[in-house]
Amino acid sequence: MNDYRILVVDDEEDLCEILKFNLENEGYMVDTANSAEEALKMNISSYHLILLDVMMGEISGFKMANMLKKDKKTEKVPIIFITAKDTENDTITGFNLGADDYISKPFSLREVIARIKAVLRRTATADTEQALERIVYKSLVVDITKKKVSIDGKEVPLTKKEFEILLLLVQNKGRVFSREDILTRIWSDEVYVLDRTIDVNITRLRKKIGEYGKCIVTRLGYGYCFEAE
Repeated sequence: MNDYRILVVDDEEDLCEILKFNLENEGYMVDTANSAEEALKMNISSYHLILLDVMMGEISGFKMANMLKKDKKTEKVPIIFITAKDTENDTITGFNLGADDYISKPFSLREVIARIKAVLRRTATADTEQALERIVYKSLVVDITKKKVSIDGKEVPLTKKEFEILLLLVQNKGRVFSREDILTRIWSDEVYVLDRTIDVNITRLRKKIGEYGKCIVTRLGYGYCFEAE
């Protein structure tokens, strides 16, 4: 399982389920919506890519894309249009709206998967510097530059030590840090700190980050780690 989240937006429910099944087999985390209206109620900024049908109800794929590109929170989310329309004008319209790719129906699943991988590679390369400034796990965002943490776009008030502990764990997902490791890295300037201080900070941190608190796992006798679900 990788950390890439994909949103499939198409009014054909069967197609959504087929894409979801096959993309999940490739290791992606996939959600679906059967209309632009439904999709726009979701936390779009938490997705790494959107597969977006052009021909839908009142809000077309083109209109939805235009809305996303005008919003600073979602303007950088890559979009691949999927559509039965394949005229040159439609393709140009899609790319002018900021689409990263355009796939015409009917398509092979192998083609879709290959296109998705290509777009994710491009955007990952383009966002390397940004990735160094921000760590994103689902809707949890750790902004290294601004020293802020947000969930679903809402800032979570953390103390300096809580922020540094979370950053350490999230930067090293799956790695267990002993209390001594954390003391050395986070309290390096302190003369004397009790192990209990770390436990208290971890407990407060878990509460503050809500549903992600369970990702901070205690390994009895060893220490703490951040485990992706």
